[in-house]
This record gives sequence, C-alpha cells and structure tokens, in this order.
Amino acid sequence: MTIRLNRRAALATAGLAFAAPALLRGRPAAAQSTTAPPAAIPPYRRMQLGNFTVTTLLVGTRPMDEPQGVFGMNASPEDFAALSEAAFIPSDKSVNFFTPTLVETGSEKILFDTGLSADGIRAALTAAGHDAASITTVVLTHMHGDHIGGLSDDAGATFANAAYVTGQAEFDHWAAAGNEGFEAKVRPLAEKMRFLGDGEDVTGGISSVLAAGHTPGHMAYWLQSEGRQLVLTADTANHYVWSLQKPDWEVRYDADKAAAAATRRSLLGRIAGDKVPFVGYHMPFPGVGYLETKDDGFRFVPASYQFDL
Repeated sequence: MTIRLNRRAALATAGLAFAAPALLRGRPAAAQSTTAPPAAIPPYRRMQLGNFTVTTLLVGTRPMDEPQGVFGMNASPEDFAALSEAAFIPSDKSVNFFTPTLVETGSEKILFDTGLSADGIRAALTAAGHDAASITTVVLTHMHGDHIGGLSDDAGATFANAAYVTGQAEFDHWAAAGNEGFEAKVRPLAEKMRFLGDGEDVTGGISSVLAAGHTPGHMAYWLQSEGRQLVLTADTANHYVWSLQKPDWEVRYDADKAAAAATRRSLLGRIAGDKVPFVGYHMPFPGVGYLETKDDGFRFVPASYQFDL
C-alpha cells in the first residue's frame, strides 16, 4: 500500500497505523492498514447546529482492492458491478474514510470516537484548532480498533482531562471477549467511564440510540439544538453506495449481519423520513449528508452549504 502523509500528520508520526498489530487481533483489516489523509483533503469540517459547533475530523483514509469482499458479500458479482457503475464508482477498488466528530456545546467539548492512533487524532484536533487536553468527554460508539485506537499510546491516556461514555452492552461484550485492543485501550479507563443504555443522555441535547448489529452494543447518537438535528450514525452503514442503496447487503465486519441490516433499515429509514442530516464515520469526507429513499434502500445526498447559513 502506498503511504500518503499530510504535512501535519508527518510532523506527528511517520505512520498512522498501530505500532503493535497485535492490538487489533480479530479486528477488521480496514482498521489495520490506514494512511493519513492526503494533503489535498482538508482534515476537518466545522458546522453550526443551533448552539452546537460540530466538527468532523479526518484522521485517515484507506484504499481497498476487491471491495465486494467487505461490502455486498451476499450480492452477485453482476449486481455489485451494476450498482457500482450506476453510481460512477469502480467495483474493484474503493477508499474508506475514518472520521471522528467533535461536538462543542458551549461548556463541553465532546469527542465521538478517536480513530486508530493517538498521533492521528491529535494531528486532526490540532488542525481544527483544538488540543487533546481540552476534550471534556470522549464517547465511544463501539470498540473496534479504528474507534478506540486514539485513546492512548506509550505516553499514556491521550485525553488527560476527559471523562468517558460508552454503551453498557458494548463494554460488557468486549470485557468478556479477551480482545487485546480492548484490554490495552479501554479497560484501563473503565473507572472513568459512564455507561449508557438506549435513549439515555450524554448531555443535554445528545442522546444515545441503540444501533446493534455491527457490534452487539453499537450506538448512534442523536443531536438536537435550537430545533436543529443531526445523527451520528457511526458504523451503522460503512459505504455511501453499497451499504445505503442496498441495506441488506452483508458487510464482513458486521458481527450479526441480519441485525445490522435491520438496524440500517430502521435507523436510516427514520433519518430519511425526518429529513435529518447525519454523519457517517466511513462516509466520504466530510462525512455529512442526507438520505432519500430510493428503490429498496437509500441514496446519499452530500451536504453542501446548509450548515453555513
């Protein structure tokens, strides 16, 4: 794989992937070999949502070969190729994006997910005018390696002044799984964690939505401020064409593929029906868009200047 480092990330690290691959044993290959964003792509997008300031942070990209091995596993090669051609994308190559989100409420700085490495999330925060010490809360949507990797490094915890929030079911699953990434990154922070169930508040205007399937306790988060709404869907859908237009197509890294498909239909259907914008962790950066129903699925409509008005 060709490694592409932007100027900021090069100052922080010679590579964004984990230094110790064993930490990701059992994790998706997409989380194991990721590059920093190309210099041509700005590493953040700041938006206003009522009284909230929302900033998506690009911490990495990953080119992929043979994407049907990850997306659309139960589709025929002919159907996969036809859908790709109709969307003006190749069927034999793709690019994945890794996009944590920072929400500033006025009194808090809440970071949703941390990317693959401490260096990567620090570089993205710095580019957007923040530093890790200013983060007041870190929310983990789930505990795959590309979401927990930035929690710490050899120097210790990345977010020295932060509290942590995650789903109880998600934590319990990984705590019993014997996963090295969880043991290295998450368990040492357990005493600082607050655990949520479905429909509980992170803070005023930010509530959890159980979106299980990708992992047993995978959570999305619904934001509301001054009458405006935004949903952080995390890994509910991992590709803007193959997972949205065909929500029943299986994704290799969904732990329960039937449950993940049902979650895509229910949560994405709600987003489309309410015409609410969303941020998808792996959507094309800046990861923000809308959904409209199309045939038996959904079409991704990228946001443009809606948040600048």
